[in-house]
Amino acid sequence: MVEIQEKGRERGRGRKAAQNPAPGQEKKTSQSLGQHRKTKDAGPRGRDKRLEREDSGGRRRKPQSVESTEIHGSRKNLGTGRTWNEKPGREPGHTVSEEERESRKGRQRNRASARERREGQAAKLPGAARPSQNAEAGKGKRKVQSLCSVSGRCGGCQLLDVPYDKQLAAKEKQVTELLKGFCRVYPITGMEDPFHYRNKVHAAFGYRKGEAVSGIYKEGTHEIVPIDSCMLEDKEADQIITTVRGMLKSFKLRTYDEDTGYGFLRHVLVKRGFATGQIMVVLVTASPVFPSKNHFVKALLEKHPQITTIIQNLNDRHTSMVLGDREHVLYGKGYIEDELCRRVFRISSKSFYQVNPVQTEKLYKKAMEAAALTGKETVIDAYCGIGTIGIVAAEKAGRVIGVEMNQDAVRDAVQNARRNKITNIQFYNNDAGQFMAGMADAGERADVVFMDPPRSGSTEEFIEAVSVLRPRRVVYVSCNPETLARDLKVFKKNGYKAERAWPFDMFPHTEHVEVACCLQRKDL
Repeated sequence: MVEIQEKGRERGRGRKAAQNPAPGQEKKTSQSLGQHRKTKDAGPRGRDKRLEREDSGGRRRKPQSVESTEIHGSRKNLGTGRTWNEKPGREPGHTVSEEERESRKGRQRNRASARERREGQAAKLPGAARPSQNAEAGKGKRKVQSLCSVSGRCGGCQLLDVPYDKQLAAKEKQVTELLKGFCRVYPITGMEDPFHYRNKVHAAFGYRKGEAVSGIYKEGTHEIVPIDSCMLEDKEADQIITTVRGMLKSFKLRTYDEDTGYGFLRHVLVKRGFATGQIMVVLVTASPVFPSKNHFVKALLEKHPQITTIIQNLNDRHTSMVLGDREHVLYGKGYIEDELCRRVFRISSKSFYQVNPVQTEKLYKKAMEAAALTGKETVIDAYCGIGTIGIVAAEKAGRVIGVEMNQDAVRDAVQNARRNKITNIQFYNNDAGQFMAGMADAGERADVVFMDPPRSGSTEEFIEAVSVLRPRRVVYVSCNPETLARDLKVFKKNGYKAERAWPFDMFPHTEHVEVACCLQRKDL
């Protein structure tokens, strides 16, 4: 019988807003200038321009020294007589506080780190050009023609211009190098068609030169890179977002301004079931008052009749989180369904569902193979989300327990079990590590544990809880091989040995790779 147990409070998951970077390190040089004479500027990295000034009486006077600062390797004249820490409107001699100075340095480091990580990954691949090289390609004799016009600015598809076979080879090598001290790594599983594979598309909305724009945030910033279509995203989703943006002016709806806090539409989220064709559109607004909402919905459906549900999500907080807590269904059931591994899954606006269902099927089949279920085992699906892995495993297990912190996801998981007529599975709204420790204290045991943690990986507390429960086998599904390698060391200390690992290219044209890894207890 399907059960749901409410324990603990829902913990929202999100990312901290990446702030705009400050100017570079406080490296100053000054140059004394003699008599003014005409010179040519040697470019942004060349000599300082000669400047002259006039006093209040209009007489020419001897030019003063000009402050300049190094910003990401290029010299830029401030030309204002201010030192680096002065801004317009400040009193002369104003000193930036140590707290503000450190905040600026932190934002600069975050931006530099993101750029170095992206360029470093691309540099490992044969024939890859760094984004900075693409951006400056026009300065050379040969211009590098990218498959995407904004690939050098958005940072979303770092490897787009690298041949796909070389992408796969590099990712397989990366996983092999990271896990070579733990287990055998099998050849990577790629895609036949590695484009337009994302079933979830998110667009941020803003204003530029008086016109509404939509697109994605430039990596490490909240600067919107306007795009109408992306080679990784579902085509229908992109078309719907473009339509919404085009309707704003006629309905007199303004996009949200993060700086002023004014405006209505913040984001649009589109989810599509690839197997069912069902489409959900989520309009994230800063106010619950939606002028002419019925006419807006009707107009949108006339242009895209394939939409099955439309939701208004209210996010009135000054936060980087995309979705707010309150929702109102404007059209349809408020959810969509999709098919995966011959099972039907209900997907709500807040619940997690793998963005690449084509590769997810291959990944889950391999995970079931690694679990080697016989029909008698007690299985735990930790970080279960909407119950996809647990429901797929239930067919070959004796009993399945799904544990998840997100309350909305647990509700979807319960509905999914009922929808698929699965009776040997239970879902609990709880922390998976605490839940397993409680099972061990009660004298209960599990035979197999499936774990699919976020990109940050698992925790030592969770791994210790697994070892106390003493399952025979652990199947670790990882979306970050670096944190997987880190966690395997902890598993080794707790009596588990990694046996095999299978990489899957879940995110073609990006630096990310998914891995399914099978571990077994050493004393068996």
